[in-house]
Amino acid sequence: MARPRTSPIPPPVPPAPGRRRRRTALPLLAGLLAAGVIATALTVLPSREIPAADPPPPAAEPVVPAGPPCAPIVEAMSVRERLAQRLMVGVDAADPDATAELVRSTQVGGVFLGGNATALLRGGALARVQGAATVPVWVSVDDEGGRVQRIDDLDGELPSAARMAATMTPEQVRALARARGEQLKARGVTTDLAPVVDLGGQPRTAVIGDRAFSTDPTTVARYAGAFADGLRDAGVLPVFKHFPGHGRADGDSHQGRVATPPLQQLRVADLRPYAELLPGGAAAVMVGHLDVPGLTSGLPTSLTPATYALLRGELGFNGVVMTDDLGAMKAVTGRFGLADAVRTALDAGADMALWSNPVSPATVLDDLEAALARSELDAAANDRAVTRILIAKGRCAQ
Repeated sequence: MARPRTSPIPPPVPPAPGRRRRRTALPLLAGLLAAGVIATALTVLPSREIPAADPPPPAAEPVVPAGPPCAPIVEAMSVRERLAQRLMVGVDAADPDATAELVRSTQVGGVFLGGNATALLRGGALARVQGAATVPVWVSVDDEGGRVQRIDDLDGELPSAARMAATMTPEQVRALARARGEQLKARGVTTDLAPVVDLGGQPRTAVIGDRAFSTDPTTVARYAGAFADGLRDAGVLPVFKHFPGHGRADGDSHQGRVATPPLQQLRVADLRPYAELLPGGAAAVMVGHLDVPGLTSGLPTSLTPATYALLRGELGFNGVVMTDDLGAMKAVTGRFGLADAVRTALDAGADMALWSNPVSPATVLDDLEAALARSELDAAANDRAVTRILIAKGRCAQ
C-alpha cells in the first residue's frame, strides 16, 4: 500500500498510506530502550540472513471468538449500517473533531490515519472517535518500520523489515513488535497494516525494496510471523500484505498497472508465506492491485473474484480481507472512480474497501445501497462479510 517518504501528495490532501518525509537520522526507540525491552534487538550486527537452523518464534495462540451469536446482531443492523461496516476511510489526522463527526454520522467500520499529522494520536483524541461509534471502529495505520511509519515522531523509529531480518532474530522481532504494538494501542490504534509479506529482490528504494524481510519465502514467513505475533501479543490486529505478492511486480501500483510473474510461479514462492502464516492466529489480509497472468484478466487482483477465491479456497482463509487503497493508487484510479472501485471490489469478494484520501463515504454508501437494492451486490454475501468483520472486532461469535 505504501509509497516511499520522498514523494508526498501536495496539501491539503494528506498523503496516501505509507508516504512520509525522509529522515536523515534513525533515532533509537528511546522509551523502549529505557524499559530494557529491545536493547539487544537494535544492536547493529553485520548484514546476514538468519540461519535456517534458528528456532522459529513461538506461535501465537489462535484467537477463539467469544460472545453472542452474530446473526441476530447483523439482522438488527440497517442495510446502510451493514454496508458502512465494510468501509475503511481516510481521515485527516490533524482534525480529531471532524473524524469523530464522520464516525458519528456514517458509522463506518474503520478509519485510516495517514500522513505526518499526529493530533488524532495524542491527548486521547481517538477515545472520542470511538465514543461516536455504535460498533467499535477499527483505527488503522501502516506502521511497518523503515520508510513506512506513523508514530515515529511520537515514540521513535523502527528499523525496516530488511534490517530487522539482517540484524535480529525472530524472537527479537517479536519483542520489538510487541513493544511497538503496546505504543500503538496506548494511543488508540487497533489495526496495523503490517507486516509486509512480499518477497524482496527489488532495489532497496523501490516500492517494496527494503520493506520486504527477505527474498526467501521461509525467512519472510518466519519474520513476518514474528512481527505479527508481537502485534497480537499487544492486542493490535496485524494485516498481511500485499496479496498475492507485490515484491516481484514490474512496477509501482501507486503509479499505474503492474504485472507479477504468472500464478504458477507465485505458488512456488510468493504464496508460500501466506500458506504458512494464515492458519495461525487472528490476522487480516490486504489484497494488492496487481495483474497476475493465470489469475486476472483485465482487472487488477483487488477487483477480480478469482483472487478472493484463491485466498478463501486454496489457502482456506476465513478472516477479514481488505483492499489496498482504492482512492489514491493509479492501478485503480486510472480506470475507476471511487464509488465504482469500491462496489466492484466488494462484489468481487473483499470484506472491506479502503481508501486513504479524506473523502466522505456518503456518496459511496448511497451507491452501495442502490446496488444492493438492484441485486448488483449479493445480500447474503454482504451479511457474511459483515459477520467476519464483527467477529474480528470481538462483537460476536459465529
